[in-house]
Amino acid sequence: MAGNACWGVELGAGAIKAVKLVRDGDGVKVVDFAILPHKKVLSMPEVDEKEAKRAALGAFVSQVDLNKAKLAISVAGHSAFARFAKLPPVEASKIPDIVKFEAVQQIPFPIDDVQWDYQTFVRPDQPDEVEVGIFAITTEKCMEKLAKWQDVGRMPEVLTLSPLAAYNAVAFDQGFTEQTPGTVILDIGTTSTDLIIAEGGRIWIRTFPIGGHNFTEALISTFNLSYSKAEKLKKEAETASAARHVLQALRPVFTDLAQDVQRSIGYYQSLHRNAKLTRVIGLGATFNLPGLRKFLSQQLGIEVTRLEGFQRIKMDGERNTELQANAMSLATATGLALQGLDMEVIAANLVPAAVVRAAMWKQKTPWFMAAAGVGLAACGAMFIGWARDRASVSGGTPTIVEAARREAKVLKDQWQTFEGEFRPDTRAIAAMGLLDDRSTFAKITDDFGQIMNAIQSAIRPLPDQPPEQAATRVTLREFSTDYAYGAASAAGGDRGEAPVAPVGVDGAAGAGGEAKPRIRVTMRLQMAMTDREAEAFLRDTVRKWLETNAKRPDIGYEYDVSSFKLEKVGRDVVGQASIPQPPGGGGGGPAQPPDAPPRGGPAPGAPTGSVDQLAPLPPAPPVAPPGTNLSTYGVTFEAILTKPAQRGQEAQS
Repeated sequence: MAGNACWGVELGAGAIKAVKLVRDGDGVKVVDFAILPHKKVLSMPEVDEKEAKRAALGAFVSQVDLNKAKLAISVAGHSAFARFAKLPPVEASKIPDIVKFEAVQQIPFPIDDVQWDYQTFVRPDQPDEVEVGIFAITTEKCMEKLAKWQDVGRMPEVLTLSPLAAYNAVAFDQGFTEQTPGTVILDIGTTSTDLIIAEGGRIWIRTFPIGGHNFTEALISTFNLSYSKAEKLKKEAETASAARHVLQALRPVFTDLAQDVQRSIGYYQSLHRNAKLTRVIGLGATFNLPGLRKFLSQQLGIEVTRLEGFQRIKMDGERNTELQANAMSLATATGLALQGLDMEVIAANLVPAAVVRAAMWKQKTPWFMAAAGVGLAACGAMFIGWARDRASVSGGTPTIVEAARREAKVLKDQWQTFEGEFRPDTRAIAAMGLLDDRSTFAKITDDFGQIMNAIQSAIRPLPDQPPEQAATRVTLREFSTDYAYGAASAAGGDRGEAPVAPVGVDGAAGAGGEAKPRIRVTMRLQMAMTDREAEAFLRDTVRKWLETNAKRPDIGYEYDVSSFKLEKVGRDVVGQASIPQPPGGGGGGPAQPPDAPPRGGPAPGAPTGSVDQLAPLPPAPPVAPPGTNLSTYGVTFEAILTKPAQRGQEAQS
């Protein structure tokens, strides 16, 4: 089933848009789709984009069934690179070498620091003239994208550029061939616009920073509205009582958009003198703005339409009407799903090969579980370890990598020794069981919200401070998790060494004394309190919550209270330079810079599957007065997983 079905998921600034396709003869059929708007548009200045995306993704995976299907995701055009070049006449066997040379010249990063792929284009009337499209993303951004999905237990098989996915959808649905008239596909997103030119069997793309957000900002500036009211007015512009004034406010953005499109088309035609572009197809909800198509058509001098519905892509039942009504918004997700089913036109895939191989192991039968252990260990070294220990890579091989290599060698030797026997690797089974249980990380994230609420509730206002301002004395700086199978607990030993089961903790070890998998939770809090007061407060409040909620029926894990660690990791004085502090005994790992990406923690997701029902994060505090002492503390504790271990035992029976 997995090879016959694929979810295409676009995690945009306005919403998550997803489509599940299955093969249907020579075509495809939609079996499910979803559009989940974010609570707030991610382009709003007060929104933490990374955390909002993690929360939205957690809600998404709790609402849809991602099992037994491939997964294809996208990266925004402005976050990637697309370069095009003509190749000299060479033998077909030499094209890969020529393309790599072009990639080195065209990509503005060292080639070893990017993930890249390419596609060649040959016109039927000019078979000796080969063009190449080179598509790339930095390895850092690639891993950040994949980490969000790793956190919720899935690993995408496909990662490609959004404009390529949009083109694949339109080309498949409308049956593009080399003889199709020159077409401009204009996909207006929330923060940027992708322009794709399809002409003569080749494509060319450009992304520029104008999107639906700019139209909203124009209304905010003109009418002095809040962001949410401006968004509402934009959607209701045609029926608004002051429709003429609304359209006048939007006209400058119309003009900017048209000028960027004109410049892009002009540049393409300067490269391809004989190119004839006859139409524009609009994608994205912004194309619902009244007057936009007419304005663009007048400025460009060519026909402008929008994707009113799919021609070849349909869904059985009543939801087909809803699907067709949202075709403009679902095109990218549809193109992603098509590529996952190998029914694409442009096949560029930026998922690292090592990650793909590791994902393939997960799909093997139980007889390959021991070998899957090797794959998981290798994946941990290349992916999880890279994301978590990025800072240490430049100074030598990280400890986590060396540990994973050692474990992989041991597992490989065990497999070779017992080859021919069915002896499943219980550790691999446990790990895979964790990946299959989407609710684990969502529940832990909900627990984290409860802990933050307990902290806020326990803070007492200062004598001269209003009670409602008491909560502003603590700020969340970081929340991350780490899957720690086979690693020592925070109560003893370094990561990557032999597991150390804390004394007096029930269920710390499985049968034969083998440690159970763990989730290591790390919180990083900044507190406007005296150091002594802050340390005592955090130790008492967090530890009390852990003790109260250590064991709960049917939750799938229990908290190891003895693993609780508290350390001061930094101090700032408002208005002065940061004053770093040495770690106070280990256990929580080194503090990460405030602007560094999360170290492989899971995406927040509520067990109920609703973003609004997630445990709320504390509001951002007002700016503290100069001279205020802000101390930062790292809080670390671990959850012992019981559900994956149970699955491993069941697999053996």
